[in-house]
Amino acid sequence: MFELPTALEVGGRSWAIRTDYREVLTILAAFEDPELEAGDRAYVCLNNLYEDFVDMPRKLYQAAYDAAVAFIDRGGDGKPGPRTMDWIQDAPLIFPAVNRAAGFEVRAVDYLHWWTFLGYFMEIRDSTYATVLSLRQKKARGKRLEKHEREFWQQNAGICRLRSRLTEAEAAEKERLEAILR
Repeated sequence: MFELPTALEVGGRSWAIRTDYREVLTILAAFEDPELEAGDRAYVCLNNLYEDFVDMPRKLYQAAYDAAVAFIDRGGDGKPGPRTMDWIQDAPLIFPAVNRAAGFEVRAVDYLHWWTFLGYFMEIRDSTYATVLSLRQKKARGKRLEKHEREFWQQNAGICRLRSRLTEAEAAEKERLEAILR
């Protein structure tokens, strides 16, 4: 209850996991990568999180994946809501806000447990990222933005709007169509 987990119970065995926040952010980036198929995303998750994944029997993969997602989600309900953030796009806003909450530069330390990083993340207040996230959440729920919020959104559209993740083929097709329309 008060310990930071360093292993997950899967198939009656304790499996050591990599708990540094960078490993989990790599997994989350894979989850959002449109170039990866679902099986590839699961493989990145399992291979990056479990230290001895190569020794894990195939029959445990689903249970291991479920345990991994629960660890990453810190016991949340796991139900995806509307997309209001992107770890890669938002990184330039997230890290200064997390650093402020932590009181130090988190990227400068050799190791920081994912749950500790997530705790700092959850304590982000009074930051550009908190403002952007609040506006995205408000829009996702269909709420009307106040005048000052609309002004902020318009002045900072580049950081407020979530960019679509396109595969290379989709990006090439989009580029081709834009060239035709010019």
